[in-house]
Amino acid sequence: MFRNQYDTDVTTWSPAGRLFQVEYAMEAVKQGSAAIGLRSKSHVVLACVNKANSELSSHQKKIFKADDHIGVAIAGLTADGRVLSRYMRSECINYSYSYESPLPVGRLVVQLADKAQVCTQRSWKRPYGVGLLVAGLDESGAHLYYNCPSGNYFEYQAFAIGSRSQAAKTYLERRFENFMGSSRDDLLKDALFAIRETLQGERLTSSICTVAVVGVGEAFHILDQGTVQALIEAFEIAGEEAPASEPTAADQPASEPGVAADQGAPAEHDAAPMDI
Repeated sequence: MFRNQYDTDVTTWSPAGRLFQVEYAMEAVKQGSAAIGLRSKSHVVLACVNKANSELSSHQKKIFKADDHIGVAIAGLTADGRVLSRYMRSECINYSYSYESPLPVGRLVVQLADKAQVCTQRSWKRPYGVGLLVAGLDESGAHLYYNCPSGNYFEYQAFAIGSRSQAAKTYLERRFENFMGSSRDDLLKDALFAIRETLQGERLTSSICTVAVVGVGEAFHILDQGTVQALIEAFEIAGEEAPASEPTAADQPASEPGVAADQGAPAEHDAAPMDI
C-alpha cells in the first residue's frame, strides 16, 4: 500500500481521486485489536480484545464511557481514541448543562464525524487513526454507530472492526436477524462468541476481553472480570455453541484469505509500538 508521490499530504489528491493519508488511517483501524458491537430493541453490547503488548505490562483500555447512556469501543491508535472519547464526554456534559436532557446519540455521532472530517481537509493536521463503535440509548431507542477516520458514519445492527474482524462479521451476519428480539443475556452470549471468533483458536478468558452494556433501565457500564468469566463458563458449559460453531469451522478456510488480505498485519504484536 506504499505510495511516494501523492501521500505526502492529506490534502493532495491522486489522479485516481484518492486521499492516501485517509486510507492509511483506515488501515490503522484494521490493524488494531478487534472490537464488536450489537444491539437489540432495548440493549446495546460492546466487546473488545485487550491483550497486553508484554507480560510485564497492562493492557490498553479500549472501551470508554461518554455518559450514562453512551459508550464507545475503539480499534486503532489508542491515544487518538482517548482524545475523541474525552471530546464526546465534554459534549455530553455541555448539552446536559444547557438543555437538562441527555444528548441524542445521533447528534453526538454527527459532531464526532464532523470533527474527524476536518482532519482530512487541513494540511497541518492528520486524520485520526482510530475507528469508534458508538453505543447509546435515547428516546428513539437503542443505537449502534461506526465512525470512520474519513469522517463517514454508519448505523448498524451489529458490526466488528479491527484485526481479524472478518471472522466476527461472518458470525454476526449469520445471526443478526435474531438480535432485535434478543434479551440482554442473549446479546452478551453472541458478543462473547463473536469475540472468540477473532482469537483464531486461542481460549477466551475474561483477562483478554472487555464487555460493556447499556440498555433500558441500565446505565452504560463495563462488566467486571468475574462476571465476564462466569458468563464465558456458563455459555460454554450450556451449549458449546453446537449449531453455530460447526458452520464457523466450515467457513473458516473461506474467510481466512479475506482476513489476511484485508488486515495486512498478521498479529497485534507487530503493532505494539503504536499501542493499537
